[in-house]
Amino acid sequence: MPTTTQDIDLSELSAGRGGSQGLRGYLARPSQDAHGPGPWPGVVVVHEAFGLDEQAKGQTERLAAAGFLTLAVDLFSAGGVRRCLVSTIRALNRGEGRAFTDIGTGREWLGRSPDQAGGIGVIGFCLGGGFALLTAAGYGFDAASVNYGFPPKDLDARIAGACPVVASYGGRDRPLRGAAATLETALTGAGIVHDVKEYPDAGHSFLNSAPNGPRVLRPLLRVAGIGPDPAAADDAWRRIETFFHAHLEGGS
Repeated sequence: MPTTTQDIDLSELSAGRGGSQGLRGYLARPSQDAHGPGPWPGVVVVHEAFGLDEQAKGQTERLAAAGFLTLAVDLFSAGGVRRCLVSTIRALNRGEGRAFTDIGTGREWLGRSPDQAGGIGVIGFCLGGGFALLTAAGYGFDAASVNYGFPPKDLDARIAGACPVVASYGGRDRPLRGAAATLETALTGAGIVHDVKEYPDAGHSFLNSAPNGPRVLRPLLRVAGIGPDPAAADDAWRRIETFFHAHLEGGS
């Protein structure tokens, strides 16, 4: 049986919690032929600033193919990118708000699923990478994958008690220059198990398998060095999957 996917209505679980109205998700189940009948460890995916697009769905399916029950939460459920992006960025900058509630709802949904057993991780990209870092502590995750996410100013305080972290950055990602070293130092000082790596020739969004975002912006993104880097992506995905298997299988 191949990997299967379905759209998930999370609104009933999120009702009354201060999360997104009409919260939705995209679920991918592992192949039973490759990974047995389940249950499996779980992973919550947090998308880039472009939303729960085909790229985010592909990343969700990739993790399912690696053996994880994977749920991507749509942080823009209440009105799409245009209506939700600014408020979501503000929540990230404050370290609290609707998006954090939505991510927590995704984790709870997985934890209630009969198809999930072991630990539950969180992975995020760009905007989602920031959320993955900030939910590594206090949200019940057993491992976090931070991909080109901005470290907050109060990094040391925010990672206190965090779960194990695997993080990937691009050396040509100018706005995040030095972020990998900053995160490495903070995690080491806090005694948190981690694997942080910077890829010198990669830019922002290098884990994407294809260009995404509005087509009119894609030439500009390419000029800025934003987009796929297959060599760096292959290595980063290997590290992420290995890290998640090590920390989620047989977890709580």
